[in-house]
Amino acid sequence: MFLENTVNHKEQFGWIEVICGSMFSGKTEELIRRLKRAQFAHQKVEIFKPAVDTRYHDEMVISHDANEIRSTPVPAAANIRILAQGCDVIGIDEAQFFDDEIIAVCNDLANSGVRVIVAGLDMDFKGNPFGPMPALMATAEYVTKVHAVCTRTGNLANYSFRKGSNDNLVMLGETEEYEPLSRAAYYRAMREAQPQPNKTKRNDNQDSEM
Repeated sequence: MFLENTVNHKEQFGWIEVICGSMFSGKTEELIRRLKRAQFAHQKVEIFKPAVDTRYHDEMVISHDANEIRSTPVPAAANIRILAQGCDVIGIDEAQFFDDEIIAVCNDLANSGVRVIVAGLDMDFKGNPFGPMPALMATAEYVTKVHAVCTRTGNLANYSFRKGSNDNLVMLGETEEYEPLSRAAYYRAMREAQPQPNKTKRNDNQDSEM
């Protein structure tokens, strides 16, 4: 009875959809597919990406398969709240690179009746939850986890292995820098990448004195 009296049944609420996975899993491809379907239905659609992501184009969101859609680069999540006014559907790519304000922004937009579609890496190259993605997945109505194919085993891959020694958390890259790996292949590669301890050389003179 309490819910019946407090819920505003006339209010049109939106929702949040999260598309997550490793590098080369098709996250952006799926994001573009959903947004283009909304455009085909004559809905007002806006797409945003972090200004730091200029791998393919300054303004286009482009998948690894070269599928693309025009977007607006923004330096911070708060800009999305301002620029999204009057939209039916909002797309956000590479959400893991945004500040934590992106969580409140997405929820505010959904509460105002907007369909919010977010794509991003769920784990960083160290295998840890990436930025605001865990909180976005927790508050979303729909979560789609997509997978790449492990380049070493052929199994489903959900880890993004960084080939180089750069330890910066934010590092944009392609197949030259990253490799999608399965759980077993990832942890094997991480062990192999660890520096091996130097073995103490045997001192023959010392041995002869003992």
